[in-house]
Amino acid sequence: MHMQRYSSAAMKMMNFHRNFLALQTPTNPLVRNKACDVFINHRGIDTKRTIATLLYDHLSRLNLQPFLDNKNMKPGDKLFDNIDNAIKNCKVGITVFSPNYCKSYFCLHELALIMESKKKVIPIFCDIKPSQLALVNNVTVPDKDLERFKLAIEEAKNTVGLTFDSLKGNWSDVVTSASEIVIESLIEMKSEEK
Repeated sequence: MHMQRYSSAAMKMMNFHRNFLALQTPTNPLVRNKACDVFINHRGIDTKRTIATLLYDHLSRLNLQPFLDNKNMKPGDKLFDNIDNAIKNCKVGITVFSPNYCKSYFCLHELALIMESKKKVIPIFCDIKPSQLALVNNVTVPDKDLERFKLAIEEAKNTVGLTFDSLKGNWSDVVTSASEIVIESLIEMKSEEK
């Protein structure tokens, strides 16, 4: 008989998943009671085909309800209505910062809303350092949003996150680490509700 050995990280992930699923009962559904559990905020041109989609798929396989614009929206949906609603109803926000992130009004709008909603935020700094996050001069930002975006960026820079170098790192490792943090956070939130 051959016994399979798992790494401590794999065992930890299996235990988190087991504990998370144990919290879901017909009278106390954790996953299905909101539009989404996890909102994935990202810059499409940098990360949609890599980390954002890998995270979405991995979290979905763990029976979570992640929100990723191209996976959850269909033609005819109102962009801001759907995204704003998903953020307001999510439990955790994952922000994937990348070199072109701060050039996007949409990314900054989502980040500001996540921060203003006081959601748990898990930053992933992908090919960028927190100190490099800043509003870009050539991005047209209405005056009413300028201060919101600056505050959200500062808050993100001061939030502990994961760092990832796409040239040297292992995509699976960062996706697994982020997923473990999401599950831990959801379990923590659920136990605080009791």
